[in-house]
Amino acid sequence: MSIMVRGVQTVIVAAAVIVENECVLLTQRKAGTHLEGAWEFPGGKVEPGEDPRDALRRELKEEIGIDAEVGEILDVTFHRYDDANKSVLLLFFEATRAKGSPEPSPIDVAAFEWAHKEQLDPSRFPPADVAVLKKVVGRIRSERSS
Repeated sequence: MSIMVRGVQTVIVAAAVIVENECVLLTQRKAGTHLEGAWEFPGGKVEPGEDPRDALRRELKEEIGIDAEVGEILDVTFHRYDDANKSVLLLFFEATRAKGSPEPSPIDVAAFEWAHKEQLDPSRFPPADVAVLKKVVGRIRSERSS
């Protein structure tokens, strides 16, 4: 879903924070796209009238082939990309792979990885994803202690 304000398009995006075995699932943006090569939390655009949780489940299936249970919002960020004349409102959801879900595979992304907290260097991520990194590290730590 996108909204146009003062000539700048704002896209609403749902993204998943999936933590397993003290690692978080990341995907890499494809060549030829805005921010190509950057690592990000998997997800994508919310279509007009679509529930963000449904959008996230759909995007996870389309991009990496997994079935997911989508939980609560972990964080919300807004970032304006002046170079692309657009803004992004990102909804980060806690999520888990559904029971029986296949392993991720790079269907509509360049690659995926299970990253340890040490690999969450902000320079690897789009600016809109950087603010949530501390919370993700906290989720990885809390998984280890449970």
